Amino acid sequence: MATKTKGRFVDELVDLKAGQISREIFVNEEIYAEEQEQVFTRAWLFIGHESQVPKPGDYFVSCMGEESVILCRGRDGALHVFLNSCRHRGMKVCRYDEGNTPVFTCPYHGWSYATDGKLVGVPFFKDAYHEKLDKSKWGLVEVAQMEVYKGSIWATWDPAAPPFTEYLGDFKMFFDLSLEAWNGTDEPLEVIGGVQKWLIPCNWKFPAENFSGDSYHNISHRSVDMVGIGPSGTGRRDTQERADSRRLQVSFPDRGHQTGIYVLPGGSPTAASYQQSPEVADYFREAEEKRRAIKGEWGRVTGSPGEIFPNTALHPRQPRSIAVWHPRGTHQTEVWRWYFVDAGAPYAVKDFLRQYYIRYSGPGGLTEQDDMENWNYAHSASRGTIARRHPYSYEQGMGSEQTNFELDGLKIPGTVMDLTEAKSSEQNLRNFYKRWAEFMDAPNWNELAGWR
Repeated sequence: MATKTKGRFVDELVDLKAGQISREIFVNEEIYAEEQEQVFTRAWLFIGHESQVPKPGDYFVSCMGEESVILCRGRDGALHVFLNSCRHRGMKVCRYDEGNTPVFTCPYHGWSYATDGKLVGVPFFKDAYHEKLDKSKWGLVEVAQMEVYKGSIWATWDPAAPPFTEYLGDFKMFFDLSLEAWNGTDEPLEVIGGVQKWLIPCNWKFPAENFSGDSYHNISHRSVDMVGIGPSGTGRRDTQERADSRRLQVSFPDRGHQTGIYVLPGGSPTAASYQQSPEVADYFREAEEKRRAIKGEWGRVTGSPGEIFPNTALHPRQPRSIAVWHPRGTHQTEVWRWYFVDAGAPYAVKDFLRQYYIRYSGPGGLTEQDDMENWNYAHSASRGTIARRHPYSYEQGMGSEQTNFELDGLKIPGTVMDLTEAKSSEQNLRNFYKRWAEFMDAPNWNELAGWR
């Protein structure tokens, strides 16, 4: 049994017994540099989706923390994730976002690499190197582990990290809500419209905590709800479906993942709200009916924003997307957001979702504009000398968490907070910072994998 991690971060800067967290963890330059080593070199990180690299030679340039990486499909069809850096002098060997190529050629000195990472071309190899350079030792740096899970692609630099499915634990059944087709099957998804990317002047942990399950900030989105950008024309989403549901927060303290869920009423699903298009309405109604028939009681569960530790945010249903909060220094975050649709859906459905996603999320989305303003000002207000002396309060719901939670025969794994009466809780946020502090203090995965 692994010993509980204690150190500078656990119980000091992240004091969960008191429900308080120091502002230093957001604005301190030394802490930021430390977490690049302690968190981002050891955790599993989201890279992309199979639908982005369908053919041999296809590539997509992604990120792992501050590192640029290349996701590519080799000529033999195998997937690889490489550090986007020439082994000779470090220049990026790929400066395009995506494409198809037989080789990656460094534009500085011309070293070239095959799509399996092998060094295949060295200018003046005979004359300058006298054919003595061992090319087999100078291929692109490849991640220690990579895994494809239901089309999503993940990687870690740490060979000692547990396999990805073990890293997820029981949270995978909630993650599946983001990856399965609308009808609850394993029919393929595809990324629609490319990847949105934009910068926010805040530390990456502000958006990460928000998507972990901040159920307290709806005042921020009141104007959006009044505009009624949702499919039903009221609120941001299908508000009637959610109003009739039981709302829960679920977290996994030994993994650091958390999410919100809605448990829908039994019986027939709520009538589809996409009435402006019978084709769209019929598609979602039939998909929902099939999902319930396949999933049984679990078919009543629909997802809300969640977070796979450390920096991958989930939005399982409306809009169905994955966002990554890439650190870009202590005071800046680059957001990448992928949007998904059922690959086999009719064009009318895909076009409807594309327009809805644009209205809802991203730099042009009404909801996310509210969030970005909050994170911007919160971060800026945390940088002052006096401000840094005063911790933040994360005390909502302390001591009210439940395990072995069951609702009308539906068993929910993890630690659960029922928001029916409480309305709001910061359980999921505390869970995120608990795991962050453990990563910051733990010397290796032997200590982090306490479930073993």
